Amino acid sequence: MTTIPYSLLDLAPVTEGGTPAQAFANALDLARHAESLGYTRYWLAEHHNMPGIASAATAVLIGHVAGGTSSIRVGAGGVMLPNHAPLQVAEQFGTLASLYPGRIDLGLGRAPGTDHATARALRRYHDSADAFPQDVQEVLHYFGPVQPGQAVQAVPGAGLEVPVWILGSSLFGARLAAALGLPYSFASHFAPAAMEEAMALYHRDFRPSARLKQPHAMLAMNVIGADTRAEATRLFTTLQQTFVRLRRGEQGLVPPPIDDIDAICTPAEKATAMQALACSVVGDARDLREGIADFVQRHRPDELMLTGNIFDHEARKHSFRLASEAFTGVA
Repeated sequence: MTTIPYSLLDLAPVTEGGTPAQAFANALDLARHAESLGYTRYWLAEHHNMPGIASAATAVLIGHVAGGTSSIRVGAGGVMLPNHAPLQVAEQFGTLASLYPGRIDLGLGRAPGTDHATARALRRYHDSADAFPQDVQEVLHYFGPVQPGQAVQAVPGAGLEVPVWILGSSLFGARLAAALGLPYSFASHFAPAAMEEAMALYHRDFRPSARLKQPHAMLAMNVIGADTRAEATRLFTTLQQTFVRLRRGEQGLVPPPIDDIDAICTPAEKATAMQALACSVVGDARDLREGIADFVQRHRPDELMLTGNIFDHEARKHSFRLASEAFTGVA
């Protein structure tokens, strides 16, 4: 049995034949399911101009999910700060924290979460990512107590001290989280190459802060579970297809699973996708139990964030149930 906290990352996937409205209904249903299974957090990620991902208006969707659940923490994993003014982010999450006290998390990322054309459509520009460290500190400032003579304050937001995480897929986020004394979440579920180096850097250089006295790191992994290994392998082809299409520059809805992934991609394309998906556990209940335990033992995260795009909603719920049993010790 694995004893660290476990959480769930969702992108509100829009499947072939589905709609964003159905994706939102599924998101709430999945969050309630996760809450009942003992998941600590349910996070949504900001992406734009991607037909298969409906979580663009991340704060709005967080409110939808938090309003339909009662105890699970709900948050952003994350908000891509270069797309937003820090004051607006503080106001949005101050509002959420006022509506759902003690349950809202704010993960901040430096990537635009989209392409250059969409970044321009958002009226934000690539060089705005260079201001990310200053923008993070500005968000933290707005969540602090209002100081005498402070010209601008977040209403609501001031004094709420909403938990802020730094997200990353490279060494940049690890350095910043360590320097600011903030918890750190690494995107090992799709960009595992720098994971070990980033974790080592974060722990080595961490400086205690008023928000966090010692390092606290969360790693992400894909979990695809089913009653049999063969069925889980088939379900995994949805995620494999998605990554192959991304490398080709193709956009589309989340595809159904197929019997043979090799039939739709070259060996090189499959290898590239599997490099990105190296932090994945695919199989039956025993495979998930052993795979998750091995990952935790090797990398020693303080928390684990599980994700897994499965085409069928009920199969996805079942997969997250099987994953939870790796932590709760259910046979």
